[in-house]
Amino acid sequence: MNKIALSVENLTKIYSKKNEIDISSKALNGLNFEVKQGEVFGLLGPNGAGKTTFLSILAGTVTKTEGNVNVWGFDLDLNPRQVRASIGIVPQEINLDAFFSPRKLLELQAGLYGVPKKNRITDIILKMVSLDKQADSYARSLSGGMKRRLLIAKAMVHQPPILVLDEPTAGVDVELRKNLWENVKSLNKEGVTIILTTHYLFEAQEMCDRIAIIDKGNLVALDTTQKLLDRIQTKKITFKVSKIPDNKNLTLPGVQFNSKIANTVTAIYEKNSYKFDDIINVLKKNSIEILDISTEDGDLEDVFVKLTNN
Repeated sequence: MNKIALSVENLTKIYSKKNEIDISSKALNGLNFEVKQGEVFGLLGPNGAGKTTFLSILAGTVTKTEGNVNVWGFDLDLNPRQVRASIGIVPQEINLDAFFSPRKLLELQAGLYGVPKKNRITDIILKMVSLDKQADSYARSLSGGMKRRLLIAKAMVHQPPILVLDEPTAGVDVELRKNLWENVKSLNKEGVTIILTTHYLFEAQEMCDRIAIIDKGNLVALDTTQKLLDRIQTKKITFKVSKIPDNKNLTLPGVQFNSKIANTVTAIYEKNSYKFDDIINVLKKNSIEILDISTEDGDLEDVFVKLTNN
């Protein structure tokens, strides 16, 4: 059974307004969830949902109003230093000293965490994030993707068992995004627990074992990625056809047929209501010759929109 890497119980944050507690300004409203050791855990939500507040509480820059946070067996209130040592947070903004090399930046960061020189693994980390060849170059000479990887490296100097990635691919092109995720997958295989926030829902769908969705400070969903996808029962089939007859009669109760695009028929229906053959038979009865078929199930974006109306 997997160890619990992070547990959150009744976590609440209320921001004060005009020196008084304003209940309507709850940034987090009694969050409860756990992150298991070794998993990639997605924390999703629209802007203003409370993700940044949660990460700020973990980082120690925001004080929670109530609730308990336990990281790797350490209570946030009783053992704040051990909690910080158990987490490496990769911020969304790139903030690097342009005149330091990756090696010097990691050495400096390790010193700030109190890691003795004999225990530092600077070269190992640089190789893990594919920056060993740029180890002694100025940070200002690195590409955008390299700078992102350097941020990950900085978060790893104290060898934390949990790595938090806050929008790691924001503003990164397709090739660099691919390389970045390969690095993250490698770290996860090494046993690092990953907590990910992202607005690119297809990334979360591909990367995450489980996903929590929060909206206006409330936890609205928490499940495996597959079970969340299973909540969307809508299926869409697109048929490329040779010709659509003028006297077509494409009707089936509960199925929405659309043939507005030339030589294309789409059928949208609930997955469990009909078999695939039932839809095809409607076209056959109308003497429509099918040239090609493509199907599309609901994705994480559909789940997100359904749960947050966003």
